[in-house]
Order: sequence, then C-alpha cells, then structure tokens
Amino acid sequence: MSKDHEENIKKEFAKAEGISVEATETPTEVVKDLGKVETKVQKNVITSDDPEIQRIQALTGYTKLNLNAFPSKGKFYREDFEIHIRPARVQEIRAYSTIDEENLKEVDEGLNNIIVGCCKVQYGNQRGSYKDVLEEDRIFLILSIRELTFKTGEQVLNMPIGKKSCKTSTCSVQDSEELKTSNLQFNNIPETIEKYYDPVEKCYSITTKSYGVIKMAPPTIGVMRAITDYIREKEEAGQHWDKSSLSALPYLQREWRGWNQKDIFSMITSFQGWDTTKYSIVYRLAEDMKIGVKPEMVFPCQSCGEEVTVPLTFPGGIKALFIVSDISSELL
Repeated sequence: MSKDHEENIKKEFAKAEGISVEATETPTEVVKDLGKVETKVQKNVITSDDPEIQRIQALTGYTKLNLNAFPSKGKFYREDFEIHIRPARVQEIRAYSTIDEENLKEVDEGLNNIIVGCCKVQYGNQRGSYKDVLEEDRIFLILSIRELTFKTGEQVLNMPIGKKSCKTSTCSVQDSEELKTSNLQFNNIPETIEKYYDPVEKCYSITTKSYGVIKMAPPTIGVMRAITDYIREKEEAGQHWDKSSLSALPYLQREWRGWNQKDIFSMITSFQGWDTTKYSIVYRLAEDMKIGVKPEMVFPCQSCGEEVTVPLTFPGGIKALFIVSDISSELL
C-alpha cells in the first residue's frame, strides 16, 4: 500500500469516527529551469468504492478476535481470515429470550442468530460468512460475544463449586467461579495425527498404506448445518439415516457453499462401498479431530492456588448466556 493511499485511508477512518480532517495538497512534480521552480499539485481523491475504505467503514464498532485463542488456534483458516465481533443489541437479546430451551433446533438457531448479528467474517477486503467459522470454535465465539456485551460485569455467570473440588483436603475452596473464555479447556489433537498437518492446505493430509492420502479437517458451521438439515428432513419424513456415516462425513467436506442434500446422499452411498478397514480409519481420525471446548472448567483455588476442575454447565440454562438471571443487584 502506497504512503498516499495509507494517508487517505486514515483520513476516511477519522471521518467515519467524526473527526474533522482537512484535505491536503501533495506536490507531484518539481521542474527546475534557471532558478525558476514550477510546482504542479493535485488533490488526493478519496473514493467511497475503495475496498480498504469500505472495509474500515464496515468494521467500525467491531473488535477483531485473536484466532490463536480459539480451540482451533486458527490453523484451519486461510491466512487472511478474520473474525470481528460487536456487543449484542437489545433487539437481538430480546429475540434470543424467546427460544424454547427444550427445543434443540430453536436453541441452535438462537445461538446462530446471535453470531449472524454480532459477527463479521473477512477474507482481507472480501466479506465471508459466519458459516465459514469452524463448528468447534462456535461456543468460544458465542462466549466472546457475551463477554463483550457484558464487559462491565453486569451479567456474571458463576459456576457452582463443590466443597471437595480442591485437591487440598483441608482447603476452603470458593463457592463459585465465573464462566469465561480464559477458564475454558480445549481438546488437543494427538501427535500421531498432528504430524500430518499441512500448513498450505490448512488440513491434515494423512498418508495411508492402502488408501493413499486422506485429507481431513474439523468441519465448519456451514457443513454441520447442511448435515443437520439433512437429518431433520429424514426424521420428519420418517426415513432412516446412517448415523455412523454422518458422524465422520463432515470431516471430509471443507466447502459448504453449493453442498446440498444430493451431495450428502452421494457421499453416504460412497461410504457404504468402503471396506471395514478404511471406514474404521476415517471414523477414528474424525473422533481424534474433535478440538472443541472440553466439558469442564479449570481455575486456581483462591485459598491455596491448586488447580480446581469442575463440570462445565450453564447456570440458569442456556438463556442465561444473554439474559440476566439474577436482577437483585438492580433492585432498591
């Protein structure tokens, strides 16, 4: 990026933030003729269709997240992949408050709607989709949006702690600990598989003796939504669906765009033609690639400093992620 172009972008960003910036003139050519100097000047022109300016304007009010902090550590995304989030707004929280916590479909759609409203995915200057985010990164992303929404601490989710949770038997452990992203634990991929990671392809290229190279990676939200829709349609029609194949299939499919139920059925049919050994290899690899959040939270004991581990739950139900469950602190 040229220096002039960079200065223009800074001015446009300042303009978007409401800061007054005066236009400047930059000499472009100096001609010397027997001591006479003529200076030609041209005014820098800032156009609204500049990709970088459009990017800055679109992301005003958003916070860029560090992909290294996610369960995936950003390893399966393109180099120019970025996730930006903003706090949830009242209308989004109001819509989320209406979900039926007993209905898994409503819960799933409610959480996805929060992501759709509060998240922007970018590939450089090109807009991406929330469906490009890995399924295993989704809960971390939702909790990040939650923390940004309630960053002043008005809505704290406290995990209850059992009296005997600390390894030190005589220790008086705290009654609760706040649920936050910094306390989450992630599943790690075994080194036997990690050594096959391909930094160019952003996936695991696993060389086998009998089946050549098998390329696999944790699936995106888009791929998993397509699988979920396929299962839901089968169930509503009272038709059988192959649970074993669908548990491994998402790890073989990278792109969700244009991937439809016909393609899913075709892949399942292909699976059924595999021999037992190939299926077992792919199934085991898929199981070992589950990199998401562990169902437990780890934090130091406030009394002795020992590490305390408790099961990960959502006190007050899944709605409590964005709905204040205890209003007593606001009552006079």
